Amino acid sequence: MPLRKIENGSWQHPARLPLGGGWSGHCTAAGHDTEIPSQDVLEGFCNLGYASGCAWVPSERAWDAVRFAVVAPAEAEKRWKPNEQGERAIVLRYVCERNHRPVEHGELAYDIARALWLQRHDDSRLQKMAECFLESCTQKRI
Repeated sequence: MPLRKIENGSWQHPARLPLGGGWSGHCTAAGHDTEIPSQDVLEGFCNLGYASGCAWVPSERAWDAVRFAVVAPAEAEKRWKPNEQGERAIVLRYVCERNHRPVEHGELAYDIARALWLQRHDDSRLQKMAECFLESCTQKRI
């Protein structure tokens, strides 16, 4: 469960990470709930997805990794019209993967002006990852 950005990670290209940068937080794997992974585990597994080499990863899981992308503004406008001030929603597309294959996908939407999610994900872990990805994206544009 990502909680705060890692500013001193050793990734060669941190912007290419699934959440747009490195994050620290606590584990959500059964039996390790709330445990804090070491920096090596965060850098080698948690922030990359496909953590099958991690000793804490459960063998039975719905997905291994989640990937996010920002939907192009013109395509997003088809579903989320600009508000009265002309501000648009940011639409994120996500794909959950298991063994390098998609098992779930969808879209989430965030209203920029009101700073609230118009469409959230039911899984709190995925929703938190989306919030971190959005934070990384918006910080790059500031």
